[in-house]
Amino acid sequence: MTGKGGSWALIAALAGFLFGFDTAVISGAEQAVQQVWSMSDALHGLAISSALWGTVAGALVGGWPSDRWGRRPTLIAIGVFYAISAIGSALAWGPASFIVFRVLGGIAIGISSVTAPAYIAEISPREQRGRLVALFQAMIVFGILVAFFSNYLLGGLGAHGWRWMLGVVALPSLAYLVVTFSIPESPRWLLVQAGREDNARTILSQINPETVDETLEAIVQEAAGDSQTLTWRQFFSGDLRRPILLAFMIALFNQLSGINAIIYYAPRIFEMTGIGVSTALLATVGIGVINLVFTLAGMALIDRAGRKFLMYVGSIGYIVSLSMTAWGFASGQFGMVLPFIFAFIAAHAIGQGAVIWVYISEVFPSAARAKGQSLGAGTHWVCAAVLTQAMPIILSQMAPAAIFAGCAALMVLQLVWVHFAMVETSGRSLEDVASELSVSRVRFFRSNMGSGRDR
Repeated sequence: MTGKGGSWALIAALAGFLFGFDTAVISGAEQAVQQVWSMSDALHGLAISSALWGTVAGALVGGWPSDRWGRRPTLIAIGVFYAISAIGSALAWGPASFIVFRVLGGIAIGISSVTAPAYIAEISPREQRGRLVALFQAMIVFGILVAFFSNYLLGGLGAHGWRWMLGVVALPSLAYLVVTFSIPESPRWLLVQAGREDNARTILSQINPETVDETLEAIVQEAAGDSQTLTWRQFFSGDLRRPILLAFMIALFNQLSGINAIIYYAPRIFEMTGIGVSTALLATVGIGVINLVFTLAGMALIDRAGRKFLMYVGSIGYIVSLSMTAWGFASGQFGMVLPFIFAFIAAHAIGQGAVIWVYISEVFPSAARAKGQSLGAGTHWVCAAVLTQAMPIILSQMAPAAIFAGCAALMVLQLVWVHFAMVETSGRSLEDVASELSVSRVRFFRSNMGSGRDR
């Protein structure tokens, strides 16, 4: 890429690193937290899933500050939330305070899953947009890897080791907060939401000076000459039903695979195969490594092979790995579990993991993008929260073989959806994708945009 867009995308993607770090770090602390406060399975599930319920709230409301005040101020606020959450979780004095601070971190995760991909998509040229938005996912998995490795290193600190595991997240949170002040506002937000064409032109010239006029014209045509955003009522009016359904389904299938439950409870699942606590923590580092390697592979392929191809690969990988993991538990051949869990992580990383945030950021027009991100991220995190809260009870009452077999069956449905419903977005401008997917797009914007900003 010419210009500064790449470095700005990298800085925004660091929100994904904090996302992954905060999401996975709890896996090393969850059993200690249950023991310290003698929590029941139900209360334990609530405490561990509390961050995800915060994430749901953050995802659902994340589009509002992003539209109201801009992508940049919202990304800055995320860093503040992460830092407070990390310090508070480490110093928590009981289940209630622990839950409150974990919810705050979850809100940061939810808002970052809405704002960061939208920001990156809006500053990226079409030929590199997939790789740059996928950088957010790469940072998520890098954060997960660092969290697993950090948990392994801090696991020997005794009774209070879990506090150090959670508190260490404050360090990258503060670093992210500092560097985020160096990025500009999204040029599409400046033009569509704020009507500041001169500022948008200046930023676009730093991204790619050869396409400034072309990009400005495409943005203006997409918005049909209006500079305001949509209300939620207008968003759900029916004209955006195709992108809404695509965002909803890809987010739903992402969690029905069981990915978050496995990441949150990986050490516990590995211990069920008979390996020790320390070995289980070390095995989670392997998950992080494989996740990162195959996410990078997905990044390398996403613009070349396309979003749909990667979803085919990931879906088939899900079905095989989950089925074989179920067989390993059912037959008592526990040696099969670890390698096929690793295969599951690889399938997720190169498929759903690489595609989801890119795809959701692409299928909506500019004026609806933040709300579309909220819809997709909200669906993703509601499912994640429900599954994570229920997982301690599920693990205590259901055979692991049945759990993994059920997830495999659901991934067959994902494969069918990918084949018949998913629309390819690779190599196309955001405005071209919006034109295909939005019903009567010009009529829609002209009739709906004039009523003003959603308050």
